[in-house]
Amino acid sequence: MTATEGAEAMAWASDAGPPVPPAEAGTVTVVEGSTFCISGLTGDVHRDHPTGLFVADMRILSRWVLAIDGQSVEVLSALEDSAEPYRATFVGRTSPRGWRSDSTMLVVRTRYVGDGMREDIVLRNLGAEPAGVRLTISAEADFADLFAVKEGRVRPAHGVGVEVGTELLSFTEPASGTSNARRTDITATGDPVVTPGMFTFRVVVPARSEWSTCLSVETSIGGSRILPRHRCGEPVEASQSARRMQAWRQSNPRVMAPDSVFTATMEASARDLGVLRIEDPDHADCPVVAAGAPWFMALFGRDSLLTGWMSLALDPRMALCTLRTLARLQGTRVDPLTEEEPGRILHEVRLGREAALALGGGSTYYGTADATPLFVMLLGELDRWGGLPDSDRAGLIAAADRALTWVDEYGDADRDGFVEYRRHTDRGLVNQGWKDSFDGINHMDGRLAAPPIALSEVQAYVYAAFRARAALADADGDTVTAEHWRGRAARLKAEFNHWFWIPDLNAFAIALDGAKQQVDAITSNMGHCLWTGIVDDEKAAAVAAHLVGPALNSGFGIRTLATDMGAFNPMSYHNGSVWPHDTAIGVAGLARYGYMAEAQQISLGLLDAAGHFGSRLPELFCGFDRSEFGSPVPYPTSCSPQAWSAAAPRLILRSLLRLDPDLPHDQLSLDPALPARLRPMRLENLPLAGARLDITVRADGVDVDGLPAGVRLTGQNRRGGSRTAAGNGVRPLTGE
Repeated sequence: MTATEGAEAMAWASDAGPPVPPAEAGTVTVVEGSTFCISGLTGDVHRDHPTGLFVADMRILSRWVLAIDGQSVEVLSALEDSAEPYRATFVGRTSPRGWRSDSTMLVVRTRYVGDGMREDIVLRNLGAEPAGVRLTISAEADFADLFAVKEGRVRPAHGVGVEVGTELLSFTEPASGTSNARRTDITATGDPVVTPGMFTFRVVVPARSEWSTCLSVETSIGGSRILPRHRCGEPVEASQSARRMQAWRQSNPRVMAPDSVFTATMEASARDLGVLRIEDPDHADCPVVAAGAPWFMALFGRDSLLTGWMSLALDPRMALCTLRTLARLQGTRVDPLTEEEPGRILHEVRLGREAALALGGGSTYYGTADATPLFVMLLGELDRWGGLPDSDRAGLIAAADRALTWVDEYGDADRDGFVEYRRHTDRGLVNQGWKDSFDGINHMDGRLAAPPIALSEVQAYVYAAFRARAALADADGDTVTAEHWRGRAARLKAEFNHWFWIPDLNAFAIALDGAKQQVDAITSNMGHCLWTGIVDDEKAAAVAAHLVGPALNSGFGIRTLATDMGAFNPMSYHNGSVWPHDTAIGVAGLARYGYMAEAQQISLGLLDAAGHFGSRLPELFCGFDRSEFGSPVPYPTSCSPQAWSAAAPRLILRSLLRLDPDLPHDQLSLDPALPARLRPMRLENLPLAGARLDITVRADGVDVDGLPAGVRLTGQNRRGGSRTAAGNGVRPLTGE
């Protein structure tokens, strides 16, 4: 997920700036699907800070504060459960009583989220005599839009209805003129006294004993009740969330290697991708991946497509479900406000109130130049993995053809052979590639590029989409269609290498601007061009040299913008920071053209960065040089977990293995080039065309077990298959 342009951009689109400071020194986030709760380290939620319980992009709980005898609880620990990310435990103690120097009352809050929230509160009396306690939970709901909360734009709530019943406290959204009014219902066990905005428990906790209550928070939209996944009185381990995560873990491939940081990073990658899965209620059996937690638990076209590609070796169904969902939501009409156009693949789906206001009642925004060709790319790659069911084939290929029609009729509006973008209204994104902050596309001297803008990587994706469509036609025996799209790809490649290449810099321009002039900044986008194969062989060495050179390579990953460019700022969002997914795509590009030493170098740098982040790669981090700071400097508002960052280690592993399935031609190419610190390596339960592979990589060879019947292994132990960025070498590895 990528940045918007603050006040100029759609209020509901991507990251519009840093949030206001949290109420406490740190925050704890628990997440399940599109439900999440952010609180302080005590577990409390405060309405004037970016905390709360969110369901369907709306804050249904804006205050949730526990007090004992009128005082806050002293924090001892706040424990997020990495294995069960929908759960967190807050441990604290009450203030000492009387003359005592130590407290004898332990307070344990265990929180579970999923379509609502359950919170178990336990008071444990460690003293030798009974303790009288007055426990209160203060609660409010302001029904604020998610981005209004994130950006500190929440106005005081007026007109929220409050109802009190036995063990029940309810809040109702003020009349909004729509049929989707929200309601929050909170219930509690333990015989509370319920007053507007508060539950009060007056209890005596016996000596060396404990007392407990369970509170449940649920919501309804337009009168339709959403049942929480964790319900009071039911075993947590039997909940839908617990069963879902257990099934995900059991299906994941297992990776074993001597490097503990690598294995921990791969485990975190799989876990986080499981966490980020969200479900369409109408298609609950086919989840897609949200862009990132906590603020972007929504479907983003570009993010989901790239994540699906990178994660094919983890779970091909993520790619399939992403394609199905995006095909259902594919553009069918021309709407300048949403930038919908026939065949176009969406940028983002949102459910909050601000989305509806911004779109005149809609919830989907289509302003992206790259998601549409990426759709076709992923469809072709899924077919190569043997993951495209016959029942989906015709429908998804038809969607791909509509996407390619969009490329010709709307993407290339001036018919110059390149896809460019210009936003349709002042509500849209100024920049519509993955670097979509307002200043993300600039010249060497720092000047912003003027639209319409033809991005280098977008042309590369279109090239790969043409080749993917040709491969799909080949598999269907349609040689005429295959030759047509191969011819289109060849012509685009030639034109791209002519118009985007800057001979004086030995580099590709990041874009052509509205005057068809080269936007000459040196950027990481060249790595995406390598990845797709659009780069001419004779130019690949120079591109590789840029990617591993000191201006782009920070030592922990590839910078988005070179250090000697006018707009360089290592603390910026897109102008000098390091994005793990961007680095992983660069590694894949280096590997594709045979630059394995360089691919290893960049990969190990990013792996070292993961170690500093507790094995979880964030959305991005600052691009300071490793020689200046020995650990990567965090970017303040980076999402974590974030989908394509979680998937980045998967793509790096695939690139270092040089793992390239081609099931339509009954072959699997495997030619590992693993760094010594990752050998020997064992992969188990790797999905491929309905089978499960076990792969063992040693210094002296490779063993593969479980290949589907009729599939032959190629490329094994090939020698002399590496280039260096300073010289020539063998042809590109695959896809040419």
